Amino acid sequence: MPDVLVPVARWSRWLTNFEASHGTAMLVVDGGALRGTAPDGSWFAARLPFSRSYDGLPDPTALADAATAPDLWGALLVRKGGFAIARVVGGAVVDSKVGQRHVQGRTKAGGQSQQRFARRRGNQAREAYAAAADHAARILSGVALVAAGGDRAAVTEVLADPRLASVSVVGPWFAVPDPRRAVLDRVVGDAQALVVEVENAQASQ
Repeated sequence: MPDVLVPVARWSRWLTNFEASHGTAMLVVDGGALRGTAPDGSWFAARLPFSRSYDGLPDPTALADAATAPDLWGALLVRKGGFAIARVVGGAVVDSKVGQRHVQGRTKAGGQSQQRFARRRGNQAREAYAAAADHAARILSGVALVAAGGDRAAVTEVLADPRLASVSVVGPWFAVPDPRRAVLDRVVGDAQALVVEVENAQASQ
């Protein structure tokens, strides 16, 4: 089951709903997460955003209090032909860029035509990644941590730029569609949420 992203403001309600369905959970801190096991065998493991390890009290409020974002971080979303980048300070976007560049789709043609098409498509993709890297180098200057998503190979290509050598990807991977401003804003919000792995014992039987 994929992880659930729970905004800090909704964490108390999420836990209340979990316990209403499965019973009061026994809470422990283990492996950098707050883990809860219900009487029916259902369980959850709640982790802090930005890949941070939790080592506080086995208490839901303490976990929520610890779920603070870095003062400065960023978001980087890249797919073939599109990118969205944000610089985030105090939880708010202070600089951003969303762009699209044309990258041809695949062709069913064969032989030399297919090879020429593949080379052209590869060149267009590289140009798109270079453009994304240029904007990322400006917007993410001084940023150490980014939430990332889109196409993994595309993000890796952009982050291979030497100007972005100090940037590390943290938190869950966001499998977003073509990066648009609305998608970027959603990722900025989701990146600040608790990351909760949950297993419903009844559903797994």
